[in-house]
Amino acid sequence: MNLLDRIGRLIRANLNELLRRAEDPEKIIEEALREMKEALREARRSVAEAMAEEKRLTRERESHLKETALWEEKAKEALMAGREDLAREALRRKKRALDLAEGFWVQGEEQRALVERLVTQLKALEAKIEEAEARKKLLIARKRGVEAAEAVRRMESRLEGHPALEAFEEMEARILAMEDRHEALKELDGADLEKELAALSAEKAVEEELRRLKEELGR
Repeated sequence: MNLLDRIGRLIRANLNELLRRAEDPEKIIEEALREMKEALREARRSVAEAMAEEKRLTRERESHLKETALWEEKAKEALMAGREDLAREALRRKKRALDLAEGFWVQGEEQRALVERLVTQLKALEAKIEEAEARKKLLIARKRGVEAAEAVRRMESRLEGHPALEAFEEMEARILAMEDRHEALKELDGADLEKELAALSAEKAVEEELRRLKEELGR
């Protein structure tokens, strides 16, 4: 099982427990991010340990290569001194050191491949966390929008048919009726005034006609 699979199983197990308890979605999102970040820290530790092991294997290989060169020098010195037996033993030790160096090289190559896979998985996890952080804000905003809409719906439901609202509507109807009566009285008052003005105008016309007739008759 690779690193991401192992981490994914852990996160899913924890989130499933939250879902089973019907926790708040915002809490689940925050918990998921917390788990992912904790998994990221664990992944980085695993990668660091793997990289340290790769360096150790490289040092071991280099150490045995140096030992190989050293035993070859000793074999040359023994031959120059006429000691083939010592030269033969030095070459045997050189062979053992070379075998160990090759063994550490093989292990080092395997470890290097493992480190590359872990680094790739680590980057993928980092990208997932960045994406989750971006989506978290949107999801929480959507969740709070739904909550606000639901609160308004509940308030409207409580107000519908509420006695206070009915009383308010009745008062509004009464005020409208009062306004209508006031406008009607204003219209009636205006009509009376117009009648009085018309009467005055007619009376004035009669007086002017009477004066004209008097003037004609020389009176």
